[in-house]
Amino acid sequence: MSTGHRFSGFILKHPALISSLLVAGLVVGVRQAGGLQPWELLTYDEMLRLRPAQDPDPRLLVVTVTEQDIQEQQRWPLSDQVIARLLERLQQYRPRTIGLGIYRDISHPPGQSDLLKQLQAPNLIAIRLLGDAAKDGVPAPPGMAPDRVGFSDIVLDPDAVVRRNFLFATSEGKRFYSFSLRLSLHYLADQHLTVTPIAQKALQIGERVFPTLDSHAGGYQTLDDRGYQIMLNYRSGKAAARQVTLGDVLHGRIDPAWVKDKLVLIGTTAPSVKDLFVTPFSLSDDKNPEMGGVLVHAQKVSQILGILLDGQSVIWYWPQPIEIAWIWIWALLGGILGWRLRHPAWLGLSVAIGGISLFGICLGIFLLQAGWISFVAPMSAFIGSSIAILAYRLLYNALHDELTGLPNRTLFINQVQWAINRGRQLNLLKQKQLGCAPSWAVLSLGLDSFKAINDSFGPHRADELLIAIAKRLKSGLKSGDHLARVGGDEFAILLPQIRDIDEVAHLADYLQKQIKQPFVLQGQEVFTSTSVGIVLNELDRYLQPEDVLRDAQTAMNQAKASGKARYQVFMPGMRVQVMTRLQLETDLRRAIERQEFQLHYQPVVSLLTGKIAGFEALLRWQNPQRGFVHPMEFISVAEETDLIIPIGQWVIEEACRQMQIWQHRFPQLAPLVVSVNLSSKQFAQANLVEQIEQTLRQTGLNGHNLKLEITESIAMTDVETTIALLMRLKALDLQLSIDDFGTGYSSLSYLHRFPTDTIKVDRSFVSRMGSEDKDSHIVQTVIMLGHNLGMDIVAEGVETTEQLAQLRTLKCEYGQGYLFSKPLPSEAIEQLLTMDPQW
Repeated sequence: MSTGHRFSGFILKHPALISSLLVAGLVVGVRQAGGLQPWELLTYDEMLRLRPAQDPDPRLLVVTVTEQDIQEQQRWPLSDQVIARLLERLQQYRPRTIGLGIYRDISHPPGQSDLLKQLQAPNLIAIRLLGDAAKDGVPAPPGMAPDRVGFSDIVLDPDAVVRRNFLFATSEGKRFYSFSLRLSLHYLADQHLTVTPIAQKALQIGERVFPTLDSHAGGYQTLDDRGYQIMLNYRSGKAAARQVTLGDVLHGRIDPAWVKDKLVLIGTTAPSVKDLFVTPFSLSDDKNPEMGGVLVHAQKVSQILGILLDGQSVIWYWPQPIEIAWIWIWALLGGILGWRLRHPAWLGLSVAIGGISLFGICLGIFLLQAGWISFVAPMSAFIGSSIAILAYRLLYNALHDELTGLPNRTLFINQVQWAINRGRQLNLLKQKQLGCAPSWAVLSLGLDSFKAINDSFGPHRADELLIAIAKRLKSGLKSGDHLARVGGDEFAILLPQIRDIDEVAHLADYLQKQIKQPFVLQGQEVFTSTSVGIVLNELDRYLQPEDVLRDAQTAMNQAKASGKARYQVFMPGMRVQVMTRLQLETDLRRAIERQEFQLHYQPVVSLLTGKIAGFEALLRWQNPQRGFVHPMEFISVAEETDLIIPIGQWVIEEACRQMQIWQHRFPQLAPLVVSVNLSSKQFAQANLVEQIEQTLRQTGLNGHNLKLEITESIAMTDVETTIALLMRLKALDLQLSIDDFGTGYSSLSYLHRFPTDTIKVDRSFVSRMGSEDKDSHIVQTVIMLGHNLGMDIVAEGVETTEQLAQLRTLKCEYGQGYLFSKPLPSEAIEQLLTMDPQW
């Protein structure tokens, strides 16, 4: 088997796996490019908001400079004197650590000396802003020792939201501690903690290891991962600690216990200062949408202390390979759901449940284990794989037969088009020189007598038969051959590479033998056969694939017409026959609409009296273009297309109407009977009895004046059903006749059960009657049989006086033939009735 066919076969068997790999790869690619990062960050924010808020950290106190404080002081920046007084008041309450989160790199008189004195306190930590490419930053207050200064650690994500805690950085051998880390280390000075960076992967503080973020952490893809950063684990969306204002401290409106042994942070929350930041909680807090810088620092300090003192977890994330596997798992799950759930509503519900479950898993891990697991990427893969499988299934269903799973007509046409294009690319001249055979062939296979099986066993079992046949056909083909179901009981095979016609003929013969083997339906063996039409790609004469399949089906129909269970190679002359037949069918349909049909009547003569006893109504077609069309030309087409049903109904109505006219016009004659032939399609109509009853009522004809004729083969198709239907017709007071007796396969054991009035001896026996001829004995036997069963006998095809004399000798009741009259139109029949001839 070729690599291409192995791959296509693998896709058909494992569509969910293939789609999951493709969709997961696409999602990972988009994720790597940062396309999903905004949505992942929003999901992270939502999980933070859903987490229960913690109580304010009792180890911290935040002194805020509010808008009211600035108005009270009537200036910003605040003077050195005010800051000095604030620090002095706080020191009186003996805090363990003070963090001055207000930049004081330059003097703001008055009170410069007082402030410098307060800044020398060993428990005070100041802040500075590190420089970058755009500016030099803001230095720490003058005279501050390096171990009492920390850089501003507020880092903004691309959407300007604060989600990270920037702890530590190194550059050119220098170490830089963040403001929050400096404060935490000073607060825990009695524990003598050391800070050790571990290869840019983690930061060890004492015994605790802080795994740091990288550019692919959690939902990040474009993270500025300089230094050592961790995710900021907010205690709540408002404040991490108790808050007092500058005025509260200056005016003594605080409890000393709030300050003693605490870590106190000083900073501004006034909107006019614009030291405000967007946090994950900003969208859910309409009154305070932004958080002051000092409050963000308090959140960070509380997080560090919680990790070092309370055993809280650092927010962790999976390595990138595990994240990719996580995405693929959900893509695979989405693909499986998309493949197994056929109904869109069930699929939509399952996708919704899957999305809720995925978010629940991510939220549960975040709340219980402090893990940030990607949600948007696996959800995108989950939905994308479901949609991909749904689209694939829709495309698959559009190109495959639902019952057998085989390619349908549309896909087969595409496959044939590929074969045509490939064949035309070959060097045709070289093929001729080498005597190469056609490069490809198409076989059309039609089951014989499938309708009978469908009627006998029902559609469900017939479908089982089609599935079994498809499996047998497929097992008989080589890899690379294409089998399709192109119609109800029709299959087609494309052989893309053949050596010679013998190879194709051998395959057709082999497949026919396989189909002839019995199938078991409902525990019963069922036999069928197939007719095969073959098209060979000779000299690249085909340009359109539809022409190939059409010609193959034409050859198949020719094989059926030639006796079934055989194969036929397409010849160009067959197409002319098909076009002629199609034109005949079209003209036949128009003939019904335009009422081009008429009835001729052939007299049926009483051999006892020599007078006309009735007529047989015979259909005639006078086409404006074709002229007279013999019934032998169009009756079979009408039977095949079911047009015989409306035509037959018209014949009965017209014959009854005409007979009623003659009954009134010639009352002196004995009651006349008109005979009408019923086709097998008419006889199988469920409403036949009702139609005839309505016709008799509308025309006013007595039922006894109408005789229905059925052939011997129709009567014997289903004997019990036939008898039941004949009894219903007989209840209308109709006369019934068996036509062409002796040419079918009736059983004499059933004949006596038929409620028929007449037996018609076929003309083939009457025409060969002679004094010593065997046919004379056959006619004699039929007449005796009919008389013994109480039936009248009509002899067809009476053409000579010798035949007439012999039939009278055999006591045959009626005769019909050219000796009396050929079939005539109604006007000529009226003249004949006026003459009242006698033979």
